Amino acid sequence: MVDGWWALARSEEVTSAKPINVDLAGQPIVLWRDRGGVARALEDRCPHRRAPLSLGCVLGNGMIQCGYHGWTFDGATGHLKDIPNLKSDTKFPALYRANAFAVAESGGFLRVCLDAKAAPPAPASETLPLSGTVNVALDHEHYIAALFDDPSLVLAMRGVRFTPYLMAELAEREGRLVLERSCQWAGPRWPSPFSSDFPITLRISTDPVTGECDLLLRDDAFNPLLSATLAPVPAARGVTQVRWRAKLATRRPGLMAKWLGAGTPLTVLPAIDGAALRVLKPSASIHAAALREAMTTATPQAGAA
Repeated sequence: MVDGWWALARSEEVTSAKPINVDLAGQPIVLWRDRGGVARALEDRCPHRRAPLSLGCVLGNGMIQCGYHGWTFDGATGHLKDIPNLKSDTKFPALYRANAFAVAESGGFLRVCLDAKAAPPAPASETLPLSGTVNVALDHEHYIAALFDDPSLVLAMRGVRFTPYLMAELAEREGRLVLERSCQWAGPRWPSPFSSDFPITLRISTDPVTGECDLLLRDDAFNPLLSATLAPVPAARGVTQVRWRAKLATRRPGLMAKWLGAGTPLTVLPAIDGAALRVLKPSASIHAAALREAMTTATPQAGAA
């Protein structure tokens, strides 16, 4: 499940002032920037006494030092470089190495892959200006399923009412799961079961491995109104940590579309309505699970007969 590139931090969360701790499905990871501003990721355990490296500090040379006994590690390789009271040219056995992970940064996210030799993902085209991080007490799989079946359980867009109707059924497109949901502007009107008026749509394009989603809200003339990226990550103890970035379109025709910019246009909800989740009938998530299985499971190739 943890294969792939996971957005474990927003770029502004990681600095050279102090290392931070994140986790990926129970794997503790420490993040920081070296003196060149390059983001580094190691297993958040010192190989000496298993103390968290995130409780240490970043030295002037950009290396990370354990706060327990002062062991110092190179961020690019995880190699042990220094132990207090030993000569600086001492060569240390590879046994005393911290596991290093691959890091890629683009689009305002810092992504980590547990395979240190993984090829970097394609860079994002832009960094969306609005951002945040939310911890949700729901596991990753059910969080993604809720997003597919009823987005209102996990997010809110100012003035937007999500409906149960899909404008386009969920399908695989260029390696991603894509669906388009019909939406209405909030306000005094017939509820969605009694109306055929759906002036806006929400397009959700999802990575089948990580669940990272690109959201695009459009009006009936297909003008973009709001774009966003949600990056849910399975954290420890069944918690999903969601990092997001968003951007309002400069030109938004119509009064309600302009209302999007009157306050916070996107809110990633920090809590799930348990009562609503309990009675939610799986719909698009069933199709998504089948497609994801087909896309991520290697099938035997026809070989020697």
